[in-house]
Amino acid sequence: MDSTRNLLSISEALYHVIVMMLTLGQGIQSMPVPTDVPMCTASETAQYRLTFTGKWTQAAFPKQYPVYRPPAQWSNIIGVTHSSDYHIWQRNEFASNGVREFAEKGEAWTLMKEVEAAGERIQSVYGILSAPAVVGGTGQMNTEFEVFARHSYLSFIVRIVPSPDWFVGVDSVDLCDGDHWKENVSLELFPYDAGTDSGFTFSSPNFETIPQDRITQITSSFPSHPANSFFYPRLKHLPPIAKVVLTKIKKTNQIISLPVEPTQSNQLPTGNEIEDNVINTPLDCEVSVWSPWGLCKGKCGDSGVQHRTRYVLMHPANNGAACPLLEEERKCFPDNCL
Repeated sequence: MDSTRNLLSISEALYHVIVMMLTLGQGIQSMPVPTDVPMCTASETAQYRLTFTGKWTQAAFPKQYPVYRPPAQWSNIIGVTHSSDYHIWQRNEFASNGVREFAEKGEAWTLMKEVEAAGERIQSVYGILSAPAVVGGTGQMNTEFEVFARHSYLSFIVRIVPSPDWFVGVDSVDLCDGDHWKENVSLELFPYDAGTDSGFTFSSPNFETIPQDRITQITSSFPSHPANSFFYPRLKHLPPIAKVVLTKIKKTNQIISLPVEPTQSNQLPTGNEIEDNVINTPLDCEVSVWSPWGLCKGKCGDSGVQHRTRYVLMHPANNGAACPLLEEERKCFPDNCL
């Protein structure tokens, strides 16, 4: 409960900071940015609704699924609308200090300062958007935002809680198609490693990566280590851990619609909001290595028996391979007989 309250208080504080930044940022005038990518020529601005849906279930991700202290959940979403020359984060590039702090701790102050500085320096950022944290692995969050031709790209980041430095997000999805705006965009999201912490499991203690690695996508086979919480060697691909739907909506007099202050009640999906079929990922049993053979028990001159054991590291789930035998015995002859 304490971790949930902390997450909600961080969401509330972040909400007020973003309100302040958006208020101050209305005076920033955007300038044309030279680019070699296809230019958006839409004459009017467009408004979109962003719906983030968590798909992080124990059935889809049974290995080390976090049940408590804290349970599986999602941080606030932090996003920006921008031109093609700006990136809040990029795959195979180094995370900024702001992305590091957000991916590791959920703290967004440095990241907000970086976004604000980019907007003032190269005027490539048009707006900042946010939505409250999701208290659960399968909840939803929504927000609305505006884009226009010079700043038709959307990027965002959401921290996976708990985790060492893992997140999901989108880097530079273009909502413009020539001279018109896309009506709907649906994207499946997969986990990324920020490259700043070396933990393998959701609940790993902080262990800084020195030197810092680049941002990499986590897959069912990478990092290739049995302790990795996303390591499923039987799977060719991980199932999506979340998805985002961007829907063009009718314009209103508002430039941006900020979310209400976070509560647990507005995170829970109702009706048919989550329509995807339940994914059941098979999890094979994992056992330890064998112990050394024990003492040979038996009468002198006769054959005896000795045993060795191993224990279960991970119980099977969703029709995964059953555990093998945990004890073996073999014949032996007692030593040190007179």
